[in-house]
Amino acid sequence: MALYRTEEHGQPHSPGYHLFFKNVAEENGIPTKRARNDEYENLFNMVVEVPPWTNAKMETATEESLNPIKQDVKDGKLPYVANIFPHKGYIWNDGIRSKVLSHGDVVHVKNPGILALIDQDETDWKLIAINVNDPEASKFHDIDDVKKYKPGYLEAMLNWFRFYKIPEGKLENQFFAFNGEFKNKAFALKVIKSTYEYCKAWLTEKCDGGAINWTNVQVCDSPFHCSQEEARSLVESVPFSLNKGSNEEDQVWHFLGK
Repeated sequence: MALYRTEEHGQPHSPGYHLFFKNVAEENGIPTKRARNDEYENLFNMVVEVPPWTNAKMETATEESLNPIKQDVKDGKLPYVANIFPHKGYIWNDGIRSKVLSHGDVVHVKNPGILALIDQDETDWKLIAINVNDPEASKFHDIDDVKKYKPGYLEAMLNWFRFYKIPEGKLENQFFAFNGEFKNKAFALKVIKSTYEYCKAWLTEKCDGGAINWTNVQVCDSPFHCSQEEARSLVESVPFSLNKGSNEEDQVWHFLGK
């Protein structure tokens, strides 16, 4: 399995914190698909932005060169997901594309299903994923397997998305597509493949990529491709702050009445 190395700049829980990826090898870490069967077709990389039981809202900075992971900033403040009893912060690994991992980990996963949220009139797809090296991974082929072998997991996910903004003074989230129904693997794969085609078009400038910064070192025929030396200069241009950030929100618990 290929390894993605990471390089940190700045201190966690501070606006200047950046986490970059480097030295990617072996076809981006995806094993060669020697057999075109369901298992190989449903094998992807997941970049873990937020590990479970943590509170900082980390995400990929899509508008910055090389798209590092950094903490989101809202109204000049570093936001944190609240602890809503009985859950501490995020209840699973959250990322682009799952046992306990650190942010910046890249793992091979398969996707037995998908959930669609509506966020500011746009569809926000939530892929359900499991690490292929998990001892129980062989059990999970489709969304019904999650319901069978992990009863309550999907319901907990729905409830988390419903309630997590209430401590911020917002209303319960009711914006689920398909009435909150989890769609199956076949549906998830269609969404993944459609998104992949859009990304390919953006990387080759066949359509407008919007505000996303597509600078990369991997896609050689992309007009946004840069050399390793250029990438190193971009990383080193990021201010390196030693100021240690703080996080008090992860010590506060919220109890919601029925």
